[in-house]
Amino acid sequence: MCATASPPAAAGSPSGTPELAAIFRAHGAGYRKSHALAVAQRRAMRAIENCRTAALGGHRQACDRCGAVRVFYNSCRNRHCPKCQTLHQQRWLQARRSELLPVPYFHVVFTLPHDLNAVAQGNPRVLYDLLFEAASETLLEFGRDPKHLGGTVGITAVLHTWGRNLSQHLHLHCIVTGGALAPDGSRWSRGRSKFLFPVRALSRVFRGKYLAALTAAFASHQLTFAGRTLHLTQPRAFAAWIASLRRRDWVVYCKAPVAGPQQLLDYLGRYTHRVAVSNDRLVSFRNGVVRFRWKDYADGHKNKIMQLPAEEFIRRFLLHVVPDGFMRIRHFGILANRSRKKKLARCRQLLDISPQQLTTKIESAESLMLRLTGIDIGLCPVCRQGRMHVTEILRRPATAPTYLDSS
Repeated sequence: MCATASPPAAAGSPSGTPELAAIFRAHGAGYRKSHALAVAQRRAMRAIENCRTAALGGHRQACDRCGAVRVFYNSCRNRHCPKCQTLHQQRWLQARRSELLPVPYFHVVFTLPHDLNAVAQGNPRVLYDLLFEAASETLLEFGRDPKHLGGTVGITAVLHTWGRNLSQHLHLHCIVTGGALAPDGSRWSRGRSKFLFPVRALSRVFRGKYLAALTAAFASHQLTFAGRTLHLTQPRAFAAWIASLRRRDWVVYCKAPVAGPQQLLDYLGRYTHRVAVSNDRLVSFRNGVVRFRWKDYADGHKNKIMQLPAEEFIRRFLLHVVPDGFMRIRHFGILANRSRKKKLARCRQLLDISPQQLTTKIESAESLMLRLTGIDIGLCPVCRQGRMHVTEILRRPATAPTYLDSS
């Protein structure tokens, strides 16, 4: 019998490539002691530190042909972990396949001014909810307007809170149907193939809706202020701040439609389960300094390397941990959860979609990994002929173990 070597050292060690987990393992405990963090931030840090290590338990596998043994530790499944998103993303996209309609789709992005960043840090749930609310209501209102589509559009919206350099950049990616279902369900209204709605008008309406909702949140005491935002507790100061935001142009843009349903899925996949920084963007982690790749859109989309002390890197990453239970992906209009099944069925009738076109196969984890990576995870890595089978379940230890990483 032959056996595989013991699990590799934690990623990010001198012999390995840098990973977010290694940065948190090295500096996370000290950061938690010196900073006041939200529960969700602490939970995300610990999950990422423990992901695919003995701390979470796992299982042992053996080859049914040569007897080779390997150990796999469990994933943390935290939505902020860069190791845990690929499979979730693919599962989500597969679930969405049956909802696609043979119509153009547009990509609309709503961006909040950076003046709102500090308030969002103290009130993330409120300000993020208002972003979903104002953007979706704006799109639905334009869709219902007889001058445009005269019906209900379908919207999938995904919240992003970061820029490529991990700075705070609050924006909402919306994928919108290039057509609408009439209010009485009698027809499908087709839009123009390369135009959805006028973006300058979208921007003004979005700004008005957001600021009205933010003012209402202030009046109903839903907002808290501290530090540099403390002065906004005074109604006069808050009103002046709102007035300054109203004088600014808010950024909304709309991209041309994606060509075809499959291309739409690929496009959606770039936005749905992305985390603030992926491991493949990390260049090095040495002597308490993190270097990572980023694209500077303000400088001709040039690829650059940013260097940050580990503490500042962690601070920026934690800006993008959303509150517990917060839904980063939401659906509106004909895709709203409450009426999606019924309205989509009617849209398919009007668009003459046959039942055969709706067939969607949900892949197994093995099949999915084989398609995405070319790796057969069930094949023995030693003899390349036998199949690996679970022989033992490894329970979580009672005390925190040394970080052994099976990723």
